[in-house]
Amino acid sequence: MTPKQVLDSFSETLMRDERILSSQERALVATLLQHAKAATGANPEVQEAVRAVIASAIGETVAQRAFGVLGSSIVERILESSIPGESGAIRTSEVVGDPHLPVQQMNAPAPPPPAPQPETPSVKAPRKEPQAPGHHPKRETPVTQPQSPSTPVKTPGAPGQPQPPRGVTATVVSQTSVACAERPETLPARCVVLDEFLAPQELAELTRFTLEHEADFHSSEVISPVSEEGVVNYSHRRSRVLMELEQQENLMLARIKAVLPQVLDRLGMEEFDVAEVEAQITASNDGDYFHFHSDNGSDRVASRYLTFVYFFHREPRQFEGGELRIHDARLEGGTYVSEGSYQTIVPQQNQIVFFPCELMHEITPVKCSSQGFADSRFTLNGWLRQ
Repeated sequence: MTPKQVLDSFSETLMRDERILSSQERALVATLLQHAKAATGANPEVQEAVRAVIASAIGETVAQRAFGVLGSSIVERILESSIPGESGAIRTSEVVGDPHLPVQQMNAPAPPPPAPQPETPSVKAPRKEPQAPGHHPKRETPVTQPQSPSTPVKTPGAPGQPQPPRGVTATVVSQTSVACAERPETLPARCVVLDEFLAPQELAELTRFTLEHEADFHSSEVISPVSEEGVVNYSHRRSRVLMELEQQENLMLARIKAVLPQVLDRLGMEEFDVAEVEAQITASNDGDYFHFHSDNGSDRVASRYLTFVYFFHREPRQFEGGELRIHDARLEGGTYVSEGSYQTIVPQQNQIVFFPCELMHEITPVKCSSQGFADSRFTLNGWLRQ
C-alpha cells in the first residue's frame, strides 16, 4: 500500500483527524490549494497537475502518521473496506487433522468513532497435541462427604507470588450438579481465535491500567460445593485476579458484542441475550497454573454460556508457558475426562479466544524467571451469561 493509495482512498477521513494533521496544518493545506488554483489560472490540466504534486507530498505525511497512530494493519483494513465485495468477509479454514475445531478468520465490525478501530482479526491455528494412550488429565471432583464451609484465604508474600496457606482445603465443582441425562457423551474441542483485537493505544492503556493496580490483585479462588463464596485452592489453581476493571470492562464488552454473532455462528452456538457479564484481569507469574476444569459446572455458574480469554503482556515478553489447552472430552462415571487430545493456544499479544463454557480446559504452568508482577502473563478473561 503506497502513500498515494492511502490518500486517494480515505484522505478526507484521515486529514480530519488531529492526531495526523493538526488544525494549523490543515489550514496550510487549504491555503496551498487556493494559491495553486489562483496561480494556474483557468487551465484545468495545469490545476490538476499542481494539485497532484501537493497531494503526493501531503500523502507521504498522512500515510506515515496514520501508520504510526493506527498501525499498518488497521490502515490496510480501512483500505480493503473501500473495495467492493471485500467488506465484512468471513473466511473459515480447518485445522489439518482435526475435524472438530474450525478456526475462524473474521473482519470485526468497526467500533463507533472517535474510538480507533480494531485491526483485522487474523487466525492463529491452535495446535492439536495428542497425549499418550490411556492418559487422562487429573480430574477434579467434589467430595461427597459433608464438609464445613471454607472461606477465601489470603496470605502475605512476595508480589505476584502467593504462597499456599497451611490447613486450607477446598473442592472445585466439575460438572456434578447437572443431571447426566442432560449432558452429551462427548465434548469436542472448538474455539474461535482472533488476533489484533484492540487498537494499539487501547492495548497500551489496558497494560498501563493493569500495572498501576498491582496492589489490588488478590489470590484467585475456585468454587466450593459447600460455600457460597469462592475459596483459595492452590492444588487446583494458582494466580492473582483483579475484579474492578472500570472502563476496561466496558471497552472489551463493546468489542466482543461487535463480533459476537459471527463467533456464535462459527462455534455452532445459538444466539442469546446477554443477561450478565463477568470479567476479571488475571495475572499468572512463575509457577502459576489452572488445572483441568469447565466454567459452568455448578448451579452457581450454570448460566455461563461463552468464555472469552484476551491475552496481553508487557513488551518484551518475559514469560514462557501459560498455554490454554481445550480438551476433547468424554463422559466417564459422571465426570468429563480428556479423550487424550487437546487444542493448544499459545498466548499471543492482543489475541482473544472464544469457546463454549462447558468445554474442559486448563492453563499450563507459567515460567517467569524475574518473578516480577509486570512480567506476568496477563489475561482479561470472563464469561457471558444467558
